[in-house]
Amino acid sequence: MKVKLDKIFSIYIRLRDSDENGHGRCISCGKFIHYKDGDAGHYVSRKNLGLRYDEKNVNLQCVECNRFNEGNMIGYNHGLVEKYGEGVISYLNSHIHNICKIGKSEYNESIKYYQKRVNELKKQKNIN
Repeated sequence: MKVKLDKIFSIYIRLRDSDENGHGRCISCGKFIHYKDGDAGHYVSRKNLGLRYDEKNVNLQCVECNRFNEGNMIGYNHGLVEKYGEGVISYLNSHIHNICKIGKSEYNESIKYYQKRVNELKKQKNIN
């Protein structure tokens, strides 16, 4: 269940952060990338289940920043503040220690929700 939700949530985030041609900017370095070539990078590690699926915590990120530059956290911090405002870092930090348990029904509901959102974004942006 978690793997399936991770996959659809990742597609949703990358599409959300892309334009009508499927291109968007890496939250950390600003590099222009196609959503299929990018990652859904987490500011707070996805090991933290309470923020794993938080839409402010996860944003389009280039592979170089996410996988090879340890998330480029200085750039990610600046990108988050620019995108969501000054309070976003405090918001994320205040939720780091939240305990979160997701059951089978919650996984299924989230999968359905994000699949619907992916389909809507693909239709809206005319992306296959």
